[in-house]
Amino acid sequence: QVQLVESGGGLVQAGGSLRLSCAAFGSIFSIMAMGWYRQAPGKQRELVAAITSGGSTSYVDSVKGRFTISRDNAKNTVYLQMNSLKPEDTAVYYCNRAPPQRAWGQGTQVTVSS
Repeated sequence: QVQLVESGGGLVQAGGSLRLSCAAFGSIFSIMAMGWYRQAPGKQRELVAAITSGGSTSYVDSVKGRFTISRDNAKNTVYLQMNSLKPEDTAVYYCNRAPPQRAWGQGTQVTVSS
């Protein structure tokens, strides 16, 4: 199991930007595919972006062109740059392996006001 610590969330107006960070502890981070997930109130958790160990990325359609996932293997950290935020991006954001391990971090709240 990898310990995951997310940070960087907050309250932002629509059209604004945030950068989320996720520090991973306890395993060989560089060989793991990682993902950013989100869960809005009353909705299931969804994968919004993923990055392979080689740096290939994928995104859910609703965030394509606005979000960018990246990783720094030297720091065991994965990032999510979120631009042009919309109220529907409001959720708790989590990072995890892709596919996810059973244990999750505490997540970080992102709230986008209209």
